[in-house]
Amino acid sequence: MRWQRVLGTLVPVVLVAMLAACAGTGSSPVTAPTVARGVAYTEPAANPAPYGAADTAFGLDVLRSWCQADPNANLVFSPAVLASALGMAYLGAKGPTATAMASVLHLPAQSRDALLAGLAARLAALRAVNGAGVTLAASDFAWADPSLPPLKAYLDDIATGYDAGVGEAPFLTDPQRAASQVNQAISRDTRGQIPELVTPGLVANIGWVLTAALYMDARWLVPFDPARTEAGTFTTAGGKPVTVQYMHSSQPVGADGADGWTGAWLSYQGGKLGMLAILPPAGARSCAVPSAAGLAALQQAVLTNQGLGALIGLPKLDISSNASMNDELKALGMARAFGPLADFTGLSPQAASIGFVQQAATLKVDEKGTVGAAAAAAGILPTAGFAGRELDFNRPYLLLVTDMQTGEPVFLAKVADPAQS
Repeated sequence: MRWQRVLGTLVPVVLVAMLAACAGTGSSPVTAPTVARGVAYTEPAANPAPYGAADTAFGLDVLRSWCQADPNANLVFSPAVLASALGMAYLGAKGPTATAMASVLHLPAQSRDALLAGLAARLAALRAVNGAGVTLAASDFAWADPSLPPLKAYLDDIATGYDAGVGEAPFLTDPQRAASQVNQAISRDTRGQIPELVTPGLVANIGWVLTAALYMDARWLVPFDPARTEAGTFTTAGGKPVTVQYMHSSQPVGADGADGWTGAWLSYQGGKLGMLAILPPAGARSCAVPSAAGLAALQQAVLTNQGLGALIGLPKLDISSNASMNDELKALGMARAFGPLADFTGLSPQAASIGFVQQAATLKVDEKGTVGAAAAAAGILPTAGFAGRELDFNRPYLLLVTDMQTGEPVFLAKVADPAQS
């Protein structure tokens, strides 16, 4: 039987994407106002590996869909951060909405208690990445309009699975102030790297905004020698040759191939975190993305060949993005969560559907290591009125207009065919 402990201060949640590392510098003094916090449950020990696999498969799906929409653009995001924002929304979903979201997120088919235990184990395992030469910090938060407090059971679930608290923001009455509150908290948690995730127009008429943010600063185990960095030619996705600065390794790194894909593994200090650089097969289309199984096979081949690989030339990198994920998520099978048939009553009886999903990320790769930041927000719309069942007058019916003081029937009608009106 699980036992309870009251959550104290919010412990930073450690989240990291396999294909995009994140961090930054600077900070904001603003502290997110915590107005409620659930009770976190300590679950039996669980294996976090299925959740890492789930986030990887989800990230590959998103990348594939996003690239098809803009094949010539640089794309950067954190699958772990995006999965966390959507995962908190999932914990408030019910019925077919929850089924669709679980499928898109590749969540293991488990009981509620097992799911929460797995999510908690995922966070604990990621926290352990922190150490000398590697800084990882993140936050998960549920923002609610003051008139729409989340259900206590929902607060307990997000506290257990995501170590998340809840803050108030006036989305329905002052969206400019609400957006400022969310953005200042995100800016603080990403060390100033993402100063604006949402806009007043985006959060207007929203009831709840579920956010995840991450900061990372990781130093290479073997730094690149700046003296070996030199200009070289890079052929863009559109086929145009451009000149970039290439960093060159001074000693071989693990490198190998699988099914035409080639990978190289670069370790960060501490040995708990690394970057897999992936080169598609020659002649592959610009949006080629490996399958989850193919990626696992490639990573296994590279790690098996650790230290017996090749000298590499890797371009220095400094990219960023801030984009809506609505279309990509709908295309992947989450359309129901955005529509009138969505069910998020596990969050609140007044919760209707997802209004937006926004993500932003920065990524800088240089001779010393990798820094960047990532943040994501999922906005949930409230119902416009009564949140109960819908009653359709879809067969012959009666109408009665009554004088409320006397009970006099002013009009009485039977509607047999409204089309004949």
